[in-house]
Amino acid sequence: MSEEVWYLYILKCGDGTLYTGITPDVEKRLEVHRSGKGAKYTRGRGPLELCYTEICGSHSEALRREHQIKQLSREEKRKLIEKTGV
Repeated sequence: MSEEVWYLYILKCGDGTLYTGITPDVEKRLEVHRSGKGAKYTRGRGPLELCYTEICGSHSEALRREHQIKQLSREEKRKLIEKTGV
C-alpha cells in the first residue's frame, strides 16, 4: 500500500499575513479554512488566497518542510511565493 501524498501550502490572509500548513488535499483544506473551521489563526482573517503549494511526499516530509518554511522571514517567504507560486 502506497503512502498518501502530502502538500505544503501557504495562504495569504485578508490582513496581509501568511499562514503555512500541510494537507493531503489542498482544495478541501482551503474550503475548511474559508468556512471558518480551519486553523484558529485563519478564522476572521479572510478572504484567504492560496498563493503557494509544494508536493512533499509523506506526512513526515511535509512536517519537516513546514518547519523549514516557518523559520523563514516574511521577506524570504514572499520571495519563495514569487519564484514558484501556486
